[in-house]
Amino acid sequence: MDELGPGLITGAADDDPSGISTYSVAGASFGYTTLWTALISFPLMAAVQLMCARLGMVTGCGLATVIRTRYPRWVLWLACSLVIVANVFNIGADLGGMADAMQMMSGIRAYYWTPLFAALIIALLMWTSYGTMARVFKWLTLVLFAYVITAFLAHPNWAAVLRATFIPHVEWTRDYLAVLVGILGTTISPYLFFWQAAQEVEEDRQRGKATVAERRGSTNLELRIAQKDVITGMLLSNLVMYFLILTTGATLHVHGVTHIETAKQAAEALLPLAGKGAYLLFTLGLVGTGMLAVPVLAGSSAYAIAEAAKWRSATLSVKPQRARKFYAVIAIAIVVGLALDFAGFNAVKMLFWSAILNGLLAPPLVVMVVLLTSDRKVMGSRTNPRSLQALGWICTLAMSAAAIALLASLRP
Repeated sequence: MDELGPGLITGAADDDPSGISTYSVAGASFGYTTLWTALISFPLMAAVQLMCARLGMVTGCGLATVIRTRYPRWVLWLACSLVIVANVFNIGADLGGMADAMQMMSGIRAYYWTPLFAALIIALLMWTSYGTMARVFKWLTLVLFAYVITAFLAHPNWAAVLRATFIPHVEWTRDYLAVLVGILGTTISPYLFFWQAAQEVEEDRQRGKATVAERRGSTNLELRIAQKDVITGMLLSNLVMYFLILTTGATLHVHGVTHIETAKQAAEALLPLAGKGAYLLFTLGLVGTGMLAVPVLAGSSAYAIAEAAKWRSATLSVKPQRARKFYAVIAIAIVVGLALDFAGFNAVKMLFWSAILNGLLAPPLVVMVVLLTSDRKVMGSRTNPRSLQALGWICTLAMSAAAIALLASLRP
């Protein structure tokens, strides 16, 4: 566990309430037929996050900083703005999903839980040290195993599961393509690119490397440790995705519950079909993953803006008094997300559509990540191996093709 850090946290944060809702919609709507996507998304997601990790470790800077030095200002601010907009909607959706879960378990209205979670997360980020926060996040990743256990409580048809896992199935319909883009978007999410690179920089700061010059460059051992960390985190993320689709496919879809929009509806439908144990585990997981994901969403927004604007001391490693603007962005992102819930925006639809939005935004950002980490002026002798570079381009093509197919299906 000691060698696991940014990669593990990033992978776990990827399975947020938005992701859980997307995977639940996939399983309920199409049964086991989207299970094969886990085998595709794992190497692609791992490759992109590993490139982001290497970028942060080798340059000593976050992703937005490197984009600022290599591309025009409009490219930098367009990329940051799009990610921040998607993040704020995602925060609102995740807070709503967590509150709905607590309403189901406690009977107390979600209206009261949403501001409570928002305040708790802001307090955690502002009044604890980075080291404490990282340790809390690492232990929170254990909540994801609730979804693995739930899958076995659902008693799936394992022969059908194996067929769907290894034999890809694609339906050229608007609904299926929307789910496919949603799966890719919530798995390979742009905010995770910024967070991964920034957290590698934070890890170096914790080791006493205060300046960019001190952080620049990495040993073979450090890169191997980062690779192990990232692959472990992405494997966990995709394992949970797989078992969520399996669980809802084995229960909801099999029993004709094919039209759901949120994880809340999935949890409610699980109770009579799979029992109270599966229901409680599923619901508990919603709260735990939200507590992990909302800080990552808000934090990645703050890192993006701080690096783009060249703010000094903009890091979770310092107290709020020394980085007021940085922490203000975190608080504002969470408060605006909270306001979306109270303004009447439907958290139900925000959860799923934020995943689709991420799916449309990710391809151009993946292109930038691949180009930057293949550039000797940026990476020196640590440019991407050919295998990593190839996976990056395959990821771009796969996500672009899915997005184009979806947009084409929306035409009358």
